[in-house]
Amino acid sequence: MRSRFDESLTLLNNSLIEMGGLVEGAIFKATQALLEQDAEKARSIIDGDSVIDEKEKDIESQCLKLLLHQQPVARDLRQISTALKMITDMERIGDQAADISELCIYLAEQQYIKKLEHIPQMAGETIKMVTWAIDAFVKKDQALAETVIAHDDVVDSLYVTVKRDLIDLVHEDVKTGEQAFDLMQIAKYYERIGDHAVNIAEWVIFSITGKHKDKQVL
Repeated sequence: MRSRFDESLTLLNNSLIEMGGLVEGAIFKATQALLEQDAEKARSIIDGDSVIDEKEKDIESQCLKLLLHQQPVARDLRQISTALKMITDMERIGDQAADISELCIYLAEQQYIKKLEHIPQMAGETIKMVTWAIDAFVKKDQALAETVIAHDDVVDSLYVTVKRDLIDLVHEDVKTGEQAFDLMQIAKYYERIGDHAVNIAEWVIFSITGKHKDKQVL
């Protein structure tokens, strides 16, 4: 019985890795669409969001079957409940990649008001955070999860820089205001993706310690 349960947990981990790969790919492709002003690529990301949604449902089903048909101990319950929390955040990351892509379509025919520099950096850092958070869950690596949480400061700092640069541009020329707002919104989506990666990391720590944000839960 335990052997079968462990096999199911392995399948669950593999599904989480697969979903993580999908959302990482969505962030990366959305950033490419932004830099290349590629409306078709942006549309493909929006269309692909349904695949992420289906993956969320599949993992949710796996978790519920494990809870209903097996007899998980406390450590297993933490792992399964963490997986359920993780997929919610990963699905929202997919949504935000799609939101970025929608703005990419709108901006595709415009000349950018400035060279995009810090926004792609934000994208790269958020992809790292998502990858690390999922790795931390699979490897049960608390230190790596804590690294994700600490790394959010990097993304937040880049967001402040983007916002400051765009505000300066608008002060110089009010005609840049509309696009500056759109670019700031894109940066905000990346900042939120970083926040979701932090949420995942905090639940990973819970899966290992039973504590969530320093409060004992299970």
